Amino acid sequence: MSQSQDDLYQQAAATYGDALDRLVRAYELDPERRRDLLQEIHLALWRSFERFEGRCSLRTWIYRIAHNIATSHVIRKRSANTRLMSLEEVESIPHRGDQFGDVDKRMDIERLLQLIHQLRPPDREIMLLYLEDLDAPSIGEIMEMSAVNVRSKIHRIKTILARRFHAGGER
Repeated sequence: MSQSQDDLYQQAAATYGDALDRLVRAYELDPERRRDLLQEIHLALWRSFERFEGRCSLRTWIYRIAHNIATSHVIRKRSANTRLMSLEEVESIPHRGDQFGDVDKRMDIERLLQLIHQLRPPDREIMLLYLEDLDAPSIGEIMEMSAVNVRSKIHRIKTILARRFHAGGER
């Protein structure tokens, strides 16, 4: 007997609710828009379970739906005067030494999220999935790319983000 749409949604919300909160926080800084995005993701998840056939893990399904909704959110927001940067643009920014010294961990996380927000949606998605402890094959399945390509992109993004983070994130 297969699980009902409601049962699958309840299981997903209970198991992955905190991860979805973190994902939304990484995509949207404004608290009101963050609540709207989270609600939109939950609605899309519930609707999606009507056609869930178990061809991938529940975890992969949830992240795929959540990232598709979040990416759509970013694209809509992008038209509202948000400038996203390609990896090449971020990489070409001149490097400056670390000037911040000992800063609060929360501020470090906020700075890292701001740097991640500057990436284009596909690169942002890969990094956010990586930060959620998904492995390269799982990320590849969600992003519809090879695990080798995912590993390569993660390495490159981490290098660029680390350099930008230590440089203070200036453009």
